[in-house]
Amino acid sequence: MAEAPIKKKKLVKGRHLSAIKRQRQEIKRTAFNVSRKSAIRTSTKNVLAAIQKNDKKSAIEALKTVSSLLQKASRHRRLHPKTASRKIGRLSRKVAALGR
Repeated sequence: MAEAPIKKKKLVKGRHLSAIKRQRQEIKRTAFNVSRKSAIRTSTKNVLAAIQKNDKKSAIEALKTVSSLLQKASRHRRLHPKTASRKIGRLSRKVAALGR
């Protein structure tokens, strides 16, 4: 997975070492979360593109990928679990409608 270029925040020098460490951790975690959310958005677009082309086979494959990413994100609290569930449900309904 390609890492998106992240703008580096300038570290604000705090008085306490723990504050400086927390800031370093925040920068790393933010970069990780941004890349994961970007992957979710890209996968969602792949599902919608497959639906647009009426390609059920590739839509199902893309749906498996995006549902896995959404479930992982909700498990690690990068997304609210109900948000992930709602997105999976809506995409699943659209893919299921292709067979009709």
